[in-house]
Amino acid sequence: MFKTLLKNTDYIILIIVLLLFAIGLVGIFSAGYNTNLNKDEYIKQIMWFGIMIVAVILIWAIDYSTFDIAGYAIYFFSAIALVVVLTTSSLMGAKSWFNFGNFLYQPSELMKIGYILCLAKLLSFFHKDILSRKDKIIKFVSLAALFFIPFTLIMLQPDFGTAVVFVVITFFMLFASGLKYRYIISIIAIVCLVAPLIYNFILSPIQQNRILVFLDPTLDPLGSGYNAIQSKIAVGSGMIFGTGLLKGTQTQFGYLPIKSSDFIFSVLSEEMGFAMSAAVIILFVILLLRLIKLSANTSDLFAKYIVIGIAGMLFFHFVQNIGMTIGLLPITGVPLPFVSYGGSSLMTNLIAIAIVLNISARKNKSFLF
Repeated sequence: MFKTLLKNTDYIILIIVLLLFAIGLVGIFSAGYNTNLNKDEYIKQIMWFGIMIVAVILIWAIDYSTFDIAGYAIYFFSAIALVVVLTTSSLMGAKSWFNFGNFLYQPSELMKIGYILCLAKLLSFFHKDILSRKDKIIKFVSLAALFFIPFTLIMLQPDFGTAVVFVVITFFMLFASGLKYRYIISIIAIVCLVAPLIYNFILSPIQQNRILVFLDPTLDPLGSGYNAIQSKIAVGSGMIFGTGLLKGTQTQFGYLPIKSSDFIFSVLSEEMGFAMSAAVIILFVILLLRLIKLSANTSDLFAKYIVIGIAGMLFFHFVQNIGMTIGLLPITGVPLPFVSYGGSSLMTNLIAIAIVLNISARKNKSFLF
């Protein structure tokens, strides 16, 4: 049995993840080289990775048909954690983390896995050509409750960037389930209509300012616009092949903020140039294409929706993180998967990849890119 699983596992996905992690490790080392504050973060990242390798192997070995039970448990306990975390002290303007001394845990990260598994089960259960009126009502209410519980709790922290991840995951999975185009257009229209309300009544003043500064960083060059300006300087100064490892002015002299996590792409771009930036982007594009291909070639609906949900999660993080570092999107604090420093983020993304590898190994036949 294990020989078959080893043969069918998608090793291209695994190799891409390992390459991204290795690239991130170099960036994290460089980011902490000239500071005592995060000098050992690359060691912590390696420790997290080592611990999670065991979990990845265990998840890969279990039949994915049991993931629905795990999804319910993860969703339930993560929802409780999201309620409890609101009673903690704010960190960087949000009540998003449990602080255990030198260890920070963000419950919204693991909730992504629970949400994807639960939504995949719900969509596969109600996947019928013709649904009765009662089934349609049950499906709508279930979908709404499943989505708004984590979305609302995360918005209360407030963490707008992470909340949007759930919107993108939901869109990817509903689209894969056969959502009609008229509904997609309706959703986009509703979002456009409620956007001003969200801006004026839901977003905090800090988040509103981030949007204004995104449109024009020079409005507050030494305050809210500082991060965006310094990041773009770092990316631009790298040119083709970079300034050299440990030789980036923005990185090594402390101009670049939150450089090991939020702005790790800026570190890589400055010190290793466009060549490394392009390599990272290409690796992510191939990874996303592999996930979409796997989802399309998986006959089991539960597995199909899980994979496309994970693709949606990684897609948003990839686009949002790189977009904000080069000034194309507002700064939201969303990490770059497998590359940015952070135990909670790395744990979630490796669990997601383990689930994908599990599903790829249990296909009746492997597929080629």
